[in-house]
Amino acid sequence: FQVVQHGTGFCHLGSTSCFGGVQGLAKLEDTLRSRLQTAHEGSYTKRLFNDPALLRSKLLEEADELASAQTKEEVAFEAADLIYFALTRCVAAGVSLTDVGASLDQKAKKISRRKGDAKPQYTTTNGKTDSAPKPAPVPAPAPAPTSSTSGPIKMRTADLTSTSPSDRAKLLQRPVLRSAEMIAKVKPIIDQVRSQGDAALKELTAKFDKAQLDRVVLRAPFPAELMVIPEAVKKAADQAYKNIYAFHAAQAEKETLVVETMPGVTCTRFARPIARVGLYVPGGTAILPSTALMLGIPAQVARCREIVLAVPPRPDGSVSPEVLYCAHLVGATAVLKAGGAQAIAAMAYGTESVPKVDKIFGPGNQWVTAAKMAVQNDTDALVAIDMPAGPSEVLVVTDSTGIPSFVAADLLSQAEHGIDSQVVLVTVNVTADHLAEIEREVDAQANALPRVDIVRQSVAKSLIVNTSSVEEAMAFSNDYAPEHLILHLENAPDAVKLVENAGSVFVGPWSPESCGDYASGTNHTLPTNGYARQFSGVNTASYQKHITSQQVTQEGLKDLGPVVVTLAECEGLEAHANAVRVRLNHSSA
Repeated sequence: FQVVQHGTGFCHLGSTSCFGGVQGLAKLEDTLRSRLQTAHEGSYTKRLFNDPALLRSKLLEEADELASAQTKEEVAFEAADLIYFALTRCVAAGVSLTDVGASLDQKAKKISRRKGDAKPQYTTTNGKTDSAPKPAPVPAPAPAPTSSTSGPIKMRTADLTSTSPSDRAKLLQRPVLRSAEMIAKVKPIIDQVRSQGDAALKELTAKFDKAQLDRVVLRAPFPAELMVIPEAVKKAADQAYKNIYAFHAAQAEKETLVVETMPGVTCTRFARPIARVGLYVPGGTAILPSTALMLGIPAQVARCREIVLAVPPRPDGSVSPEVLYCAHLVGATAVLKAGGAQAIAAMAYGTESVPKVDKIFGPGNQWVTAAKMAVQNDTDALVAIDMPAGPSEVLVVTDSTGIPSFVAADLLSQAEHGIDSQVVLVTVNVTADHLAEIEREVDAQANALPRVDIVRQSVAKSLIVNTSSVEEAMAFSNDYAPEHLILHLENAPDAVKLVENAGSVFVGPWSPESCGDYASGTNHTLPTNGYARQFSGVNTASYQKHITSQQVTQEGLKDLGPVVVTLAECEGLEAHANAVRVRLNHSSA
């Protein structure tokens, strides 16, 4: 027989059973039902319930990722994601797990058999769908269903003093970015934009951003009525512009480097702007005028001739007035009303109305990052990119002087970006009570945030690393190579000299990472995923190329020429040697 419960359940405590709360799918169903009623307007969960097109896109995306999963762990992870969105669809439609179970039971009773082939649009060849892969829009990632949706929001903890070298290496690992798989997914989009130009941009924008465009590009000067913003926002943007401009203008090379390497041999090095640059400003769940400033100001300082700014349009086809105002401040020559891989392709190859650029800058989701990598590797595009990108990340180093509320706030400032954000706290001789207070602050502040659904997931995968000295803490940080490094230390300025790998450093308790994100003057477009070992953040030099020259006099060649001839002959490059000999012979004639 089967027992079917109605109401709260059998237990006198009002729970489903006498053995604690429900787990797994039943718990997720309860949580989603609660969020349907209580989720904040503008939160990602609320958007999933209110936007059927977004939820459909996420279901298709996760189904495709599950089909592509290889390992047992990957299959479990991707299946959990798909189940999360499937159950969200059920709850939104008033369907319960009991209803789903009843449908399964009914199907099990059927005697008739079908051939079992997939529908034509889902047929595959060698494991790949015949139709072009369809990317999701650009929202912040959804809360993963694989961690608890109730209880304290806590980080995992490790102690370096008792950690083996192999386990320490695991602490430094980030989630695997399946670049090749993502590049394969964006290639059809790139090819469509290359072949169809503006028509493809309009079609893809209607499909993914739900916006109908009459034209895809706004040309400067931009109409004043499209840049009307609150006075307080305008003043803040103006002040941020001044600070960022001042710092980046100071980086500009104003003089040619001239070195006489030997008598009569003069070498020089001088900078020239990259003529045409493309700046990608993400849209998704938030407008990001700060990114328009961060990418546009160094281009303006470097005197790039053409500055094309791409941003996803709003549903009515317009551009956020805040972003457009910042585009005006930085001297953008054109604004492309498109996002995702299609915007990257348009800037890389050009269309009827989108100018082709020489280098593309800016952050974005996995679709944008994959598209940037794909066009950079295509010699037909002849386009460079600023750097590889990954999820946002912060590493905070604190000792006993760290103020718990400050430390917690800094950790959460990056954790709210997405469920794949990387958050690491490295402690130096911190007592158990002090660490517990930081964890209480993380939980309390996180639960007060509108994006708590996202924060809960990212913090659950984040890490506390306990160390016994500042040197040990900084060595771990250098091996991790974080995008943002925050120093809550008694002698924070002294610790800066120990920094070898980091995108940007925030020194002392009164230097929150948010200042660098918006208005202190440094750039917030920084290397992630450990690339701070090899890459710098965006700066004025990023928008320049450096050219060298050499001028050799007749007398100088008499001394330098024999050296060149000897080395050319050593390498068997006789024509190189001959280019010098004919001159030496001419001089001696």
